[in-house]
Amino acid sequence: MDYQGTISRGVRAPIIKKGDDLVKITADCVVNASKEGGFPLNDKDVVAVTEAVLARSQGNYATIDQIAEDVKEKFGDETVGLVFPILSRNRFSKILQGISRGVKKLIVQLSYPGDEVGNKFISEEQIMEKGINPYTDVFTGKEFHEVFGDVRHTFTGVDYIEFYEKTGNCEVILANNPCEILKHTKFVINADIHTRKMTKRRLFNGGAEKVVSLDEILNKSVNGSGYNAEYGVLGSNLATNDSVKLFPRDAKKFVEDLQKELFNRTGKTIECMVYGDGAFKDPVGGIWELADPVASPAFTDGLKGKPNEIKLKYLADNDLASLSGEDAVNAMKEMIKNKEADLVNNDKSLGTTPRQLTDLLASLADLTSGSGDKGTPIILIQNYFKNFAM
Repeated sequence: MDYQGTISRGVRAPIIKKGDDLVKITADCVVNASKEGGFPLNDKDVVAVTEAVLARSQGNYATIDQIAEDVKEKFGDETVGLVFPILSRNRFSKILQGISRGVKKLIVQLSYPGDEVGNKFISEEQIMEKGINPYTDVFTGKEFHEVFGDVRHTFTGVDYIEFYEKTGNCEVILANNPCEILKHTKFVINADIHTRKMTKRRLFNGGAEKVVSLDEILNKSVNGSGYNAEYGVLGSNLATNDSVKLFPRDAKKFVEDLQKELFNRTGKTIECMVYGDGAFKDPVGGIWELADPVASPAFTDGLKGKPNEIKLKYLADNDLASLSGEDAVNAMKEMIKNKEADLVNNDKSLGTTPRQLTDLLASLADLTSGSGDKGTPIILIQNYFKNFAM
């Protein structure tokens, strides 16, 4: 039996700066890690590179003033409502400052008990205890504090209502119907990520005159700024006191160039991808990690699709219940080799959760690299496509 299953390795890299050849650097690091660790590189290995270093190598940055200029160009001298931003100093504070500078007056509408990725002011239990109807009840920031008291975030200790009021020099209301903002202004920026298309449609149906999503802010360069044609400022992070790093551009070209470079170096067809936040949920805090618009903005063609796997535990308890030892192993291998090409709605695949391969791989890469000081923005995943029969 081959005892080695999936292996995920963090690969250290130098500090990446604007203008660096990230294709060469990544290939160097992976090949050197292979030599240092004494392990071979194989066809169908996966090299994943974090979006942060790709954006940094591209110099894909924008200042608060450049964000403000784009917002002002889109709205002119209007009072603007900002609906459903996530609660994050890293992700949103600089965007909030830019939006605030670009409008005459800003009104921010927060959802409650938390934002769309699970950052919470309060718990569902508190809502029930107070007799609040979250579908209809609306609060000012002051009223929310009067009803619920201490609303600091469990992990960060930040009161985001106060923080956003001060950061954006704005008024804050709390309501879960996006159309509540239309009682204050017909000009709206909807700041939600994964629900942005539905929210925008609801606002227009509710009578909004103009609605701009975050993927439409800095979707082109403003005074030499970075930009992202598809995602705008979605997926951006705080870079300095007056700038953000945007989600990377041209990521598809990067992964294809990297695959070619690795093939030239190793003779192996290695799949490549760019990854951002992993698509998983924290079981304690309830935070859904995916604050980026997608888990992987680009990947080589060999990573398209979903797994097509049978559930070994199910088969061991049912079809192979009468077998043990080598007989059970051999029978399982035969079942894997002869499995159907499409196992959707098949009892053999119950519980395998066939998510997109790139969402699974991005989650594995994100957990391996971490978000702090490990210094491993490159992840090498091996044996991922090997099964029990290989």
